[in-house]
Amino acid sequence: MDYLPLSDNAARQLIDSTTVFDEFMRIQGQARAYSGGMYWKRQGGYEYLVKTHLDNRQSRVGPRSAETEAIHAEFTSRKRELEARLRSLRAALTDAERLNKALKVGRVPAQVVSLLQTIEDAGLGQHFTVVGTHALYGYETAAGVRIVQGALATQDVDLLWDARKRVRFITDLGKLDVSMLSVLQRADASFVRKEGQNETAINDKGFEVDFLRRQPEGDDPHPFRFSDDEGDLWPVQAVRASVLTNAPRFEHVVISATGRMTLMRTIAPQSFVEFKRWMAKKAPRRPEAKRRRDLLQAGIVQKLMDEGLLLPQAASATIA
Repeated sequence: MDYLPLSDNAARQLIDSTTVFDEFMRIQGQARAYSGGMYWKRQGGYEYLVKTHLDNRQSRVGPRSAETEAIHAEFTSRKRELEARLRSLRAALTDAERLNKALKVGRVPAQVVSLLQTIEDAGLGQHFTVVGTHALYGYETAAGVRIVQGALATQDVDLLWDARKRVRFITDLGKLDVSMLSVLQRADASFVRKEGQNETAINDKGFEVDFLRRQPEGDDPHPFRFSDDEGDLWPVQAVRASVLTNAPRFEHVVISATGRMTLMRTIAPQSFVEFKRWMAKKAPRRPEAKRRRDLLQAGIVQKLMDEGLLLPQAASATIA
């Protein structure tokens, strides 16, 4: 067998914990619009409403009036409501993760879940897509099965950077005022740029994160470093990465052995199958052992779709 179904208890817990995670992420996304605060400030004979931001910036909303008083009242009320709901959901999420661990619902490497959630928390999740072997964790979770370990073994995760959204990416990373490598170090402080491979971050356990990009098209910047920091990472051009960049997306919650959850953004299963079959048959200088694994992975995902266990597309959590 290439895969086995989850136990009934684990399958039920997967559904329940995914529901909690989805709602938590939805409310957390709404709460971002209400981050910071609002207060009235008097200047001379005038009083006006000020909005504070998490980075200590302040912006003037407008002079005191019926309109700005309504804005202040709505902001204060909605912020209080969202914070209360988040507290309740955070407690429910903690309980769900405890049960996930007890019932052995997940098995995604903890460092992968931590890495993806850190990128998501930084507001950069939409710019990166998991490609390669680790996408199988998203597919097996959506299908409610466990794929054979031999098809999954790998010591690196490939993240495809979407060059089409480079302006938005530069803006989003600029808000953090840090390098991309620094973002990874929030998940694991031991990450450094690998010597001689500027596209790769490696931690003290030898786990690697490889950043890929499509071949330059149109006005794509080339070469491109994620930030102005000279020690930051440079996504490398990958074979047929343009195909992956343009592929339909597939999103689903994944769970680590510790019970922690995150959203995996990857490519649609059919695109994965087609790409892996190309890698197995046509990729230049591909080691024979990897060609065999490519075919194995493609066959497993195709079988999951043929049996109706895996839908062509999935959208689990909606993150604003």
